[in-house]
Amino acid sequence: MAQHKLIIVESPAKARTITKFLGRGYKVEASQGHIRDLPKSQIGVDEENNFEPKYITIRGRGEILTRIRKEAKAAKAVFLATDPDREGEAISWHLANILGIDPSTPCRVKFHEITEKEIKAAIKKPEPLDLKLVDAQQARRVLDRLVGYKISPLLWRKVRQGLSAGRVQSVATSMIVEREREIESFETEEYWTIGGEFKGFTARYQGMNGEKAELKSSADCENLVERLRTASYTVNNIKRGERKKHPAPPFTTSNLQQEASRKLGFTTSKTMQIAQQLYEGVDIQGVGTQGIVSYIRTDSTRISDEAIASIRDAISARFGENYLPAEPNTYKSRKSAQDAHEAIRPTNTEYRPEVLKASLTRDQYRLYKLIYDRFIASQMTPAIYDTLSAEIVADTGDRFTYSGQHKRFAGFTIVYEEGQDDTQEEADTALPLLENGDSATLVDVHADQHFTQPPPRYTEASLVHAMEDLGIGRPSTYAPTISTITMRGYITRKNKRLEPTELGIVVTDMMSSYFPDIVDTEFTADMERDLDDIEAGSKDWHNVISEFYGPFKKTLEIADQSIEKVEIEDQVSDIPCEKCGAMMVYKTGRFGRFLACPNFPNCRHTQALLKTISTPCPECGGKLFERVSKRGRRFYGCEHYPECQFVSWDQPVEDKCPDCSSRMVFKRTSKGDTYHLCTNESCKKRVPVAAPEDE
Repeated sequence: MAQHKLIIVESPAKARTITKFLGRGYKVEASQGHIRDLPKSQIGVDEENNFEPKYITIRGRGEILTRIRKEAKAAKAVFLATDPDREGEAISWHLANILGIDPSTPCRVKFHEITEKEIKAAIKKPEPLDLKLVDAQQARRVLDRLVGYKISPLLWRKVRQGLSAGRVQSVATSMIVEREREIESFETEEYWTIGGEFKGFTARYQGMNGEKAELKSSADCENLVERLRTASYTVNNIKRGERKKHPAPPFTTSNLQQEASRKLGFTTSKTMQIAQQLYEGVDIQGVGTQGIVSYIRTDSTRISDEAIASIRDAISARFGENYLPAEPNTYKSRKSAQDAHEAIRPTNTEYRPEVLKASLTRDQYRLYKLIYDRFIASQMTPAIYDTLSAEIVADTGDRFTYSGQHKRFAGFTIVYEEGQDDTQEEADTALPLLENGDSATLVDVHADQHFTQPPPRYTEASLVHAMEDLGIGRPSTYAPTISTITMRGYITRKNKRLEPTELGIVVTDMMSSYFPDIVDTEFTADMERDLDDIEAGSKDWHNVISEFYGPFKKTLEIADQSIEKVEIEDQVSDIPCEKCGAMMVYKTGRFGRFLACPNFPNCRHTQALLKTISTPCPECGGKLFERVSKRGRRFYGCEHYPECQFVSWDQPVEDKCPDCSSRMVFKRTSKGDTYHLCTNESCKKRVPVAAPEDE
């Protein structure tokens, strides 16, 4: 008779962590994501039968499924413990179908952090599957399949093979294209400002006799500057006050992606890879494997009472009562927030970043510190600033204004301050000693030329922020959306800014002309709200798809007849073809950009773009290039070859071995797990890490 209970999770890393918590009475298996999905070879949606999806076992998952079936048959109970969101619920539903488990029985286990206490508590209170959540996921999957598999072949015929369209990716691309057009059409205007350097402070010129100055050229400033130099000045209208700056709420998924982009330079995909590791479990020296942050896909700022009590105790002990508000700080989530999970927070406030530093990789530490500091700051008192404003009036009627602030009490800023996109906060300065009626001594006056600036190109952080504001996508979709439109060649990154390619502009224009709803932000946001309504049980998913598909099908027929073939000229590189000497051109394939000979098919030579990696050569400090051997195997070599002979099949990394300080390289197991390996033959230490962000 079976003696153990089977728990099925998604990832092998999570399975290993949970196994250590539960002991001999349980066995934990990993599905490694979805087991079943729509087929890739066909649309997989029965349009004539109420849009029923046709699921098949995903290629390559047969062995996993066989193992899970075998373990389920031998177990006395099976618990489905996939991630607590739509995708996780759908994976559990598919597993229940495959294993013959009644979804209305208490078979579903949900936990929001991978800690021993949380896991053991969740196992004691299983619940039925939430079929409304499953319906919402199915609706999204079917909707995305209909859009992608109906429009993409049209793009192949009319533009280029290998292109794709998507419900969210097309909107994101369109936003980047529209921003580029705003920049191109922007008409720069000249303007001037005048600054006065007074003894003890700096002020800004405003105008004369209550009229605001409009200075459009240097000629507007010449006589004015001379008049200001000879005038006498008096301080008037002094206003002193106090300003409180309150802390930002703990992280949601999008906030984390934005802040990691601003402060750490991470892409959204890299942020989520590392956050997933912190959630699933890291090996803490002297403790064992623990998940050190709560669930990482959330749009809620809610925090449990237990977590708040813990962090308040930590604040009081570490900083003192002046830094602890009388009542816990509370934050409102967005109206569209599903609020199913808490905000992202550390699972144990005793695990301060400096305590765990030796157990984490450099990037894991940096991201964990960001999460920890943001959380502790969110429950601290405001920063308090003394403010001062004044008018400095000339006997000619000209007027300057002074405005300044000085931080009197640090409050939460002693721990953490939120980053900014393209904005600057007023500087913290010592306030001058001014009184009404004081005379002010002008030391110097200067006129400065400026030009109005177009709106900035999106960064990954600002694009995520804009998508969230517009209600486009959900916490789990931001990172893969940006990765997809980059890989398809619709956008490129330049100096951390996102620019559309010619291909992205052509595809967006075509979509805007023939599928305006698909690239319309409001339409896409309405569809997201429909999915939320399905999850809430107020709408039927079949009806939502049907209402969308009728008009969409007619639009598709018109587009197919009306769109003419578009030719996009290839961008020419400065690299000659090794076979025939022609200048190679840039192409985009399913794995990104590469170089190809323009004389195809007479010359079929292609080559990968030379990429540098951030790690310097360990022998001479030069740049390391990623290259491909004649047999297609990737390797790494120094830019100074042949003077420097360094070469490595494995990617060198900046991190040194924590045990022996030798060089480490990046490795991947056959199961897809990634780690850094010490190159010292007598050490060979392994440190689990995220995959490189360009993979």
